[in-house]
Amino acid sequence: MMKNSLSKALLLLILVISAIIINACISQFVPEVTEDRNLLVVEGLITDQPGQNSIKLSASMPLGLSSSANPLTGCTVSVSDDLGNFSNLVEKENGVYSPDPSFQGVVGRYYTLHISTNESHHYLHYQSAPVLLKPVPPIDSLFYDRRVLTELSPDWPTGEGCQIFLNTHDPSNNCQYFKWKYVETWEMSLPYIVQNKICWVSNKSEEINIKNTTSLSEVRISKVPIKLVTNESDRLKIKYSILVNQYSLNEDEYIYWEELKNVDVNVGDLYDIIPASIPSNIRCIENPTENVLGYFSVSAVKSKRLFIKDIFRGMPDLYKDCANKVIGYNDPIPDLGLYEWIIVDHPQPPPGYKVLTYYKGCADCTARGTNIKPDFWQDK
Repeated sequence: MMKNSLSKALLLLILVISAIIINACISQFVPEVTEDRNLLVVEGLITDQPGQNSIKLSASMPLGLSSSANPLTGCTVSVSDDLGNFSNLVEKENGVYSPDPSFQGVVGRYYTLHISTNESHHYLHYQSAPVLLKPVPPIDSLFYDRRVLTELSPDWPTGEGCQIFLNTHDPSNNCQYFKWKYVETWEMSLPYIVQNKICWVSNKSEEINIKNTTSLSEVRISKVPIKLVTNESDRLKIKYSILVNQYSLNEDEYIYWEELKNVDVNVGDLYDIIPASIPSNIRCIENPTENVLGYFSVSAVKSKRLFIKDIFRGMPDLYKDCANKVIGYNDPIPDLGLYEWIIVDHPQPPPGYKVLTYYKGCADCTARGTNIKPDFWQDK
């Protein structure tokens, strides 16, 4: 019996020593990532509509330092067409360059982007390939279907939302590659009698929404999902509007967005596709092998707006936790700087009271949006 105990003890001792030796031999694997640093990043769009044209320039950051790029200021940027016309762009804000507000592209012409950087980016010159401004058909219809939502989390009760769809077709069969972007706007109202009670909140799409019809006998697209609006926010509580822009792409740009969308879905692993591997249509004149991130897009655009004013079950109460403290009407506000927002001012009948909050968004709707009604807004 004692012999078996000694054998088990000896075996355990051997296992412990082996584990120590193995761990001592293992060192952390830190992959060496060869990465171009301070690459030029271009987000550019020229359309056939005035006011919808801008070029955003930035410089990429080394891996691990930042998830965003630095605006590239002080550059010289211009756009030329195949007839020799040049349009110089002006830097309206850091890294964002825009042509004259009256500028608009012409369907059927080719456009080329020209960029000259300054000392901060080594005085380099970049040029895009000529890109044809293709026509795009109008959006036939923009509509929504009511959706019954499953419970999203314990804090969000099951309710209703809506899925917004789009129909379009091209009788000429010329446009086979499509891209859609949207701007959504909704009216919100605070449940208290405050100075800034009603505001409008806007948000731009970030997802990549593209489709091609090369496998179809005719260019006809039905029920393209554009936006799922849930009850996680107050978008559908009063009135909601969405403006959808439809663009035509050439095959090369479609492939670019398709690969970028794949990155957006699969990013997260060291060996996933990285943005630098996606070919751009912009090159550095001094060093044609240099990677450039982004794409110079040229397209006609057609737009359509949808308003939604309906009753949806399960809309959230975003202001249920606003009331943080109640004081007498003539009492000094305690902890000034913390409870500095008054959401209920009730002097009558005496002695009256005030309800305080430390959330600015509970007392001032401009914390989320603007109190200036948009020009396109319909009150009915």
